[in-house]
Amino acid sequence: MMGALQTAAAVRSGETTALEQVEAAIARIEAGNGAINAVVVKDYDRACEQARAIDAGGVAKDAPLLGVPMTVKESYAVAGLPATWGYAEHAGAISHADAVAIQRLKAAGAVIVGKTNVPTGLIDLQSNNPVYGRTLNPLNHERSPGGSSGGAAASLAAGFVPAEIGSDIGGSIRTPAAFCGVWGHKPTYGVIAPEGHNFPGTDSARVALGVMGPMARDADDLAALLDVLTDFPLPRVEVRDPGALSILILPEHPVARASAEMKRTVELVGQVFERAGAEVERTLDPFPDLAAQHANYIKMLLTALSRGAPGPSGQAMSLADWFALQDEQARCIRTWQALFRNYDAVIAPVFGATAFPHDDTPTDKRVLTIEGEPTPFGVQFAYAGLATFPNLPATSVPVATGSEDMPIGLQVIGDLYQDHKTIAIAALAHALMRS
Repeated sequence: MMGALQTAAAVRSGETTALEQVEAAIARIEAGNGAINAVVVKDYDRACEQARAIDAGGVAKDAPLLGVPMTVKESYAVAGLPATWGYAEHAGAISHADAVAIQRLKAAGAVIVGKTNVPTGLIDLQSNNPVYGRTLNPLNHERSPGGSSGGAAASLAAGFVPAEIGSDIGGSIRTPAAFCGVWGHKPTYGVIAPEGHNFPGTDSARVALGVMGPMARDADDLAALLDVLTDFPLPRVEVRDPGALSILILPEHPVARASAEMKRTVELVGQVFERAGAEVERTLDPFPDLAAQHANYIKMLLTALSRGAPGPSGQAMSLADWFALQDEQARCIRTWQALFRNYDAVIAPVFGATAFPHDDTPTDKRVLTIEGEPTPFGVQFAYAGLATFPNLPATSVPVATGSEDMPIGLQVIGDLYQDHKTIAIAALAHALMRS
């Protein structure tokens, strides 16, 4: 299977057609999806119709995604298709218009062939729900593909399509990408329009912390998708000389355990950057107070997801407390911006271990086993929160293979709006680890 940019170039040159590429993607899905249940809504007839229109000149030849077949996360509105978010009570909900992100993909020449699975309400790091059932990791069917964009990552890893689009508030792009050995990017907060990615039956405002973002099988496609999706151009950054970089590595979060192989991999990435001439720092004093940041992140995350409903304590956050929490977020953002005056990127785990076995225990009661010892599952969201609470861009990049042949993905975190820089540094890390 060609990548997204390769496919568009081949369609543009006449080497292939949009219809041929769409039909090939459909064949791949039909051959392999039964084993993993990644693509849960199929839209083959309309996809072929759209591809024929592209071949007839219905989209400009210079469209960046000309004729590229894609699947998209089930939670996005696509006119005529369900967007249930995995809720049985919304199984009959059909979207009447495309989300803004879907409009932009189609305008760029992409062809949507189907939608991919999610956990109920998009609130787990695996993908299982009463509407569509469970998605399996293509690399090991006993393991989670991640969530909430787990079907998206599985579709990419299985080779069904070269490009996808997910969403991320608690690692929902980065973790599935890491678990399935593909690429994902959590953009700077606010750079991609959220309209059409709403809880079923609502037209709510943008959710605090939540972003939409691209997923792909390589860095070039990831960057191209980002350019298609954003509300305004983000600065393109060339990162060709690792010797010009200053990198801070964080092998383990102070409140969330990481496996030995995960910490070792972060250190190995630091070492390959050092050998290439980069300045690599392993300690920083003062560093953002990560324990306090995590506590504030969880407060904001739970409040955003519940829209202010009472939490486990039985009390809802007051308006004054919400404003105070926003003040804490602003201070956190300023602290990270100060850090990036001296560093180009922070490299850290996406999650403390590789893909875990399927487990339907509620996340607040779930236990993760790391190095043979139990650890609370919920604290693992601290790794996602590194970039999420301060609204920073972060690229999930596959860099190694761990135990039981499962991929190890790390995240490259950068300063606000330096999305292309994090993708470029991630690409460099990927290349250096394979050289």
